[in-house]
Amino acid sequence: MPSGSAEAFVQRVAALPLPGQLLSTIAPVLALMRHLNTQLAYSDQAIAQLAAQDARVQRLRTVPSIGPVTATAFVATLDDAQRFHHAHQVEASLGLVPRERSSGETQRRGHITKAGHARVRWLLVHAAVSILRRRPPTTDALRSWALRIAARRGKQIAVVALARRLAGILYALLRDGTVYEPRPAPQHPGPVAALPA
Repeated sequence: MPSGSAEAFVQRVAALPLPGQLLSTIAPVLALMRHLNTQLAYSDQAIAQLAAQDARVQRLRTVPSIGPVTATAFVATLDDAQRFHHAHQVEASLGLVPRERSSGETQRRGHITKAGHARVRWLLVHAAVSILRRRPPTTDALRSWALRIAARRGKQIAVVALARRLAGILYALLRDGTVYEPRPAPQHPGPVAALPA
């Protein structure tokens, strides 16, 4: 079966020459998928309309790969950005900081804490993956920063680091009432990881 978007999956399956018994077996599943796709489209439209009415959400959407769902969820989770004193507190409240197991002078950092709102953390991680996969000019500085981390520490750590940085950027935009201004990618002589497209 040819690849394509999830929204067009039902049409791609319907276009396949399937035996009658198989087609009758999967027909209820395809009908359910059509119904769910309609509901998802309606929900996406409703969220987009609500997001268009909130200036805070519109500011956050100026950040690459941040759509109406991620921006709305972030605004709803933070509520009032002034209750946090700095970005690290926001990152910690979302569970995007490393767990620390220290003893005496030995400092050990582990996996992220995963404290706080899991859905917003998941949305930020997916936005980070999107930045790493796409190459529009607005993502150059963020993408090159994450690729340098990926070269040193691995792709998964780079994705979480980029999600953490996105949380800090979104917090700063809410706190200061500004919009995102992309910067050109700095030219660093260090290694840069090549990620598959």
